[in-house]
Amino acid sequence: MKGSKLRTNSSPLRVLHLINDLSLGGAETMLYRLLSAMDQDRFHSAVISLRNTGDLREHIAGLGVDVYSLKIAGPVPGPTSIWRLARLLKRTKPDIIQGWLPHGNLLALVAGALTARRVPVVWNVRQSLESLDFEKAITRQAIKLGGRLSHKPAMIVYNSRSGATQHAEFGYSSDNRIVIYNGFDTRVFTPSTAARESLRSELGVESNTILVGLISRYHAVKNQSNFLRAAAELKKSYWNVQFVMCGSGIAWENRALRQLIQDLGLTSEVHLLGTRQDTPRIIAALDIAASASYGEGFPNAIGEAMACAVPCVVTDVSDLSWIVKNAGIVVPRNDAGSMARAFIQILELDPDSRRALGCNGRTRVMENFRLASVAEQFSTLYESVVARNAYETTTAPLTSRAEAIPTGASPTG
Repeated sequence: MKGSKLRTNSSPLRVLHLINDLSLGGAETMLYRLLSAMDQDRFHSAVISLRNTGDLREHIAGLGVDVYSLKIAGPVPGPTSIWRLARLLKRTKPDIIQGWLPHGNLLALVAGALTARRVPVVWNVRQSLESLDFEKAITRQAIKLGGRLSHKPAMIVYNSRSGATQHAEFGYSSDNRIVIYNGFDTRVFTPSTAARESLRSELGVESNTILVGLISRYHAVKNQSNFLRAAAELKKSYWNVQFVMCGSGIAWENRALRQLIQDLGLTSEVHLLGTRQDTPRIIAALDIAASASYGEGFPNAIGEAMACAVPCVVTDVSDLSWIVKNAGIVVPRNDAGSMARAFIQILELDPDSRRALGCNGRTRVMENFRLASVAEQFSTLYESVVARNAYETTTAPLTSRAEAIPTGASPTG
């Protein structure tokens, strides 16, 4: 994955990523995958998490990537956190700063202002904006502030076209945006008969049991309740169907989730697996993968299911209709009846037709969402942004350059 190099010197480009934390979320997982696929001859990466480091810290460090934390305790970074950020900037000496998600994007601008030379900043927006109702108050404020400051980053990366359009309608700049979809390693996410057998054995169900799964963190926007209502409808038609749910907060200790499952009479049919490290195995074991969300950017679990040749049923949000295309069925948001009917439609296909539906998904991933291709798109973006920044810095009028460079700094950095 060498690609064409835009830089003329031989030293790797230093990329600094800022992200809220390193828990097992969609954006965090995509960051890890991107780092794993970047050409180390071209890039030297470092990561700063704003808060707790999370479960992915060790995985990222295992790639040879330096990982730091600002240890921000309150809703916004205080003087100690900013001082710690300044020290880390001196240590990492980034050529480009990449923010992730609303809080990471805003702090990336702060980081860019703290550097002793002009360092370009890139934002990474991983969500759509159907509504802010599901966001915490501090996140809503960060998104709104981002709109006012969106002209400042050199480029804004979106992982869906609808997300880019919705943010533009919300006041985000359209002059500096690009869409780069999520990427998936088809060597890791692949069809597996062994996975189907082992998960059914783990769950203590028969080998011919139908497994329908929803892989997502517990959050109102993910609309687990809609999936469960559809599950209750499907259960009326299929006696041998079971439902697999996993992700952060997906556990029997979750009172609201447990009560809903009990109210729907699904206690013996639903398996809550919590946060798992073996999602490739779990997803490859499914007969159908679902996304029931009110809003999404690009749900990793759906791309992963497609790579595993698992048919998908998804709600009509973001770019999912185009992403899934001929690999599943798209249904209206928050319509459990439609989702249940889509499950039944897939299950009533003959084995060859159902297999073909899954293969369509894997083909789409191979053609449009390969991790290597996505990493190369980010690589080209980083190199072009840094090259443009170097050109603009060296050709800017002396007066404007003097205004942009802190006292005591050399114009060439």
